[in-house]
Amino acid sequence: QVQLVESGGGSVQPGGSLRLSCAASGFFFNIYTMNWYRQVPGKQREFVASIQSSTHSRYADSVKGRFTISRDNAKKTVYLQMDMLKPEDTGVYYCKADNLNSWGQGTQVTVSS
Repeated sequence: QVQLVESGGGSVQPGGSLRLSCAASGFFFNIYTMNWYRQVPGKQREFVASIQSSTHSRYADSVKGRFTISRDNAKKTVYLQMDMLKPEDTGVYYCKADNLNSWGQGTQVTVSS
């Protein structure tokens, strides 16, 4: 079955960096567009970034220029490098494959001074 395991979250000060990882299994990872979403309590889950291939990625306006999504098909892993973090980036981050209705447990990111 589809399994997604996010890791790498933590607590950082504004301006800091974190690198999230999402290890995938149970599906043919290479052909799927992979996405990162985030959610804060009381709000809908929101799109952060997606990657189809090494040359096709997309970002929410709020993270453009600060976050970088990448993938390693051999390791079946998608990454999210987050730099210049802001308090409003706080939330639980999830990865998801396009057209597969499966979510991992998420990883908490807290940006606070």
